[in-house]
Amino acid sequence: MYGAFLNAMGILLGALFGLLRPAPLSARTQFYLRTGLGLFTFGSGACLIGGNLGNGFLIALKNLLLTFLAIVLGFWLGKLLGLQRMSNHIGRLAGGLIAAAQVKPPGRAGAGLVAGVILFGAAPLGWLGAVQEGFTGRYYLLAAKAFMDALAMAGFVRVFNWPVALSAFPIYGLLWLITFVCQTQAAPFCDLHHLAEPVNATTGLVACFVSLVIFQVRKVELTNFLPSLLLAPLFAWLCA
Repeated sequence: MYGAFLNAMGILLGALFGLLRPAPLSARTQFYLRTGLGLFTFGSGACLIGGNLGNGFLIALKNLLLTFLAIVLGFWLGKLLGLQRMSNHIGRLAGGLIAAAQVKPPGRAGAGLVAGVILFGAAPLGWLGAVQEGFTGRYYLLAAKAFMDALAMAGFVRVFNWPVALSAFPIYGLLWLITFVCQTQAAPFCDLHHLAEPVNATTGLVACFVSLVIFQVRKVELTNFLPSLLLAPLFAWLCA
């Protein structure tokens, strides 16, 4: 399970970079990095969709329909449960801690640790990446998240100083746990009953939506899509 380790290392290296380089990256450099990350994330999602729709036209069409059904109903289920609202509320708490620290830096170490855990742990890309690695062994999405978190941490560490980098350890534990459960429990069950392909395709499609946010094309309520990962194998089971 390399993805959780990569994400934690990205956070730690981003903190080191921020401490060694007081000046932030130029707007042009940030634009190029964001574009590269967006393309990488979109490509990883597209590969998941294309590689997990099944062999043969009819099977591929069936899995594609199940994927879209899971995405649409999963989004509305997430909206009904208020997942994005909860995520936004938690994000505002972290934003308040960061804003308070920016007024009078460096901020309190505990506040920085809490803000880092919230922002890095609540990111939907991390959950998607952990599920992807648990089901397929590929850690591309978590590698993209590691780079994004490194860039964010380079800024956080200037506000909160080095203790904020300790958020890497609870993030590692969270992502490792999700990957472990998917790898040892969910994936074997889904493979046994031929349910893994819709799950992977759904993960890939949501990852493509993440790339829209990275490109800043439009705002997407990403957290509301997470129930789709549970609905995809359920629909595949019912349609088997």
